[in-house]
Amino acid sequence: MQCEEIEYEIIGETMQMVEIELDPGETVIAEAGSMNYMEEGITYESKMGDGSNADEGFMGKLWQAGKRVITGESLFMTHFHNTASQKRRVAFASPFPGKIIALNMTEIGGKIICQKDSFLCAALGTSLGITFNKKLGAGFFGGEGFILQKIEGDGMAFMHASGTLIERKLNGETLRLDTGCLVAFSDGVDYNIEMVKGLKSMFFGGEGMFLATLSGHGTVWIQSLPFSRLADRILAHAPSRGGSSQGEGSVLGGVGRILDGD
Repeated sequence: MQCEEIEYEIIGETMQMVEIELDPGETVIAEAGSMNYMEEGITYESKMGDGSNADEGFMGKLWQAGKRVITGESLFMTHFHNTASQKRRVAFASPFPGKIIALNMTEIGGKIICQKDSFLCAALGTSLGITFNKKLGAGFFGGEGFILQKIEGDGMAFMHASGTLIERKLNGETLRLDTGCLVAFSDGVDYNIEMVKGLKSMFFGGEGMFLATLSGHGTVWIQSLPFSRLADRILAHAPSRGGSSQGEGSVLGGVGRILDGD
């Protein structure tokens, strides 16, 4: 199925949302719960599957939805349809601070592999699936396990990344990065995991025991602040059930709590 052509505008800097303009009869698909607002004339419906195969039967839709459950996503996707006689707009917001990536799938070869929770929305006709990493090292230690999300189509698709977004072009080079900082990579890029060399670096370097290795020809998208890293920092400094908390330094943290009246 050929993807519908949609117009869009990305609004904001760090807490971004994407506003999509739909012609009469056009549809955009999105992750459940990502809608921010919609104009009169836009209707929505939760469906199993992405709608990329109009002739797909119930069992096919169930299979597609089941693959999404494997990645930890919702069983259903939300389809937003313009029933008005003129253009209407619907907006979707990222669930955490960061950047929204607008991808013209035709320009990147029609296929992209990404983190299982990075997809935001796309033009109807975009196919969402999963791909299994065949390498044991990448599967066990790559942060995303054996399962990555696969997006295919010839229209616009939108992903979100945490923190600042970096786009790197590879022309036969090799790029190594923290496994949690990888957002997506295009077709032609080989993904693997390598162990950090040296026992001291492995255990005391603070960068983890494994790095993601990407090589080949294509594009890699990197996020500066993985949400898991941010969540770990928040939990580390959150008050415990007993009411105590760990400050930014054991002495200054205690003084700060006294001055704050804690």
